[in-house]
This record gives sequence, C-alpha cells and structure tokens, in this order.
Amino acid sequence: MTRKSFLFSIALILFCLNLSAQDLYKVTADKLRVRETNSTDSKIIGFVPQNENVQVLDSTDAKYFKVKVTNGEGWVSSEFLQRVSPAPIQKVQPKVVEVKPAVIKEDSNILFISLVALVLLSMLFLIFKFLMHNKPLMVFAIVCVISIGYLCFSMFLVQKTISGKFTSDSDTQYLSFDFKSKDSVVIQDTYADSLFTAKYIIEGEMIKLKQQENTILLMIRDNQTLIGEGFTKGVYNKN
Repeated sequence: MTRKSFLFSIALILFCLNLSAQDLYKVTADKLRVRETNSTDSKIIGFVPQNENVQVLDSTDAKYFKVKVTNGEGWVSSEFLQRVSPAPIQKVQPKVVEVKPAVIKEDSNILFISLVALVLLSMLFLIFKFLMHNKPLMVFAIVCVISIGYLCFSMFLVQKTISGKFTSDSDTQYLSFDFKSKDSVVIQDTYADSLFTAKYIIEGEMIKLKQQENTILLMIRDNQTLIGEGFTKGVYNKN
C-alpha cells in the first residue's frame, strides 16, 4: 500500500467516525439526566424529556454518549437512547452581519410623537372653534383628548418595568423569575435544581433573557401576570 493510499484510508475512517458520532437519537427515559462528564458521580447539569431527539457528538464510550442539548453539551447514559437517523450535514453559510443604525428607532419615535401631537392639537383647535357656545360639551371633549394623549403616552412611549417574583404552577423547567433590578433576574431551574442570575431587557411587551445558548421569552400581560413563550410556555403570577 502506497503512502497516499494509507493516508486516504485514515482520512476516510476518521470521516466515517465523525458521521457516526453525529447521529440523532431519541430519549426513551422519562427525564434523562445530563451530566458534566461520563461518570455517575459527575454533576447533573440538566434533563432531557422523553421522546426528545438529541445529537450525539461522541459515542466512543459504550456506556455514556456525549450529546448536544439546548443548554450546551453533556453526557447521558446510552442505555436510554434509541438511534433515529444520521444527523443532517449542515452547510456552513457565510455569516452576514446586519448593522442597524440606532437612530432609526429614535427617528420613528420622534415621528410618532409628532404625529400624535399634531392630531391632538388639531382636535383641540376644532373643539375650541366649534364648541365655544357649549361649555359642558367642550369640557367633555377636552377631557377625552387629554385621555387619548395620556393613553398613547403610557402605551407607546413609557418604558415598561417589572419587579418582584413570578411563579408558575405548571410543570415547566423554569419555576420562578425573581426580578431584582432593572436588568437582573434570579431564575429557579427545576430540572437542574438550581438558581442562577441572568440579565434581561424589555422590548415593548416582551422580556428577553439570555441563558447560555437559549433565549427565554416572557410576555407582559399586566403587572401581575407574565406569559412564557417557547420552552418556557406557561403562566407566571406575581407572589
């Protein structure tokens, strides 16, 4: 065997091993423990629900496979995995960075404020022009215009804030969110049986939190209720 043939054979074997290590497997256990290393004494970092598909990254250990989960990577018992199919080969696409000027949002806010102010001033002008002879009706119309202006201001211009602890009664991974400050929240993870602190931002009616590779979304229904989206689906009520 020539040197080139030998190197080609080695490369082919490594390529096949890489493909087999990236197969998809289905979880057969109720809640499969995910550990930091391939040992029963290793720390549990999460759980995978039954019938969930996971991507196997390393299957050289017959007892424990290294898998990719939503929170990162970890080791699970191969006894509770059933092979589904080879994982699809992902094509590497060139990363396109989209730069959005921050002034666009500010300009849109200024335009909206100007439009609302113009409409309200026009309404006040018409009220004073045509209802001067009817004082009660004029006062009522002015109150309505002021109320509309305040409603627009509170709904679209005032930055929403959230505080306190919100807890869910349903079986979800994140049991509670305790908002400590304007950008910090303490989250109780029932699967990992732990508490961790994360940063959050509020965009309109949505609260966005970043936890490792996951983005947690919560919708603000009112000051007492949050609605979880995605894998945090559920209703969270303020304690």
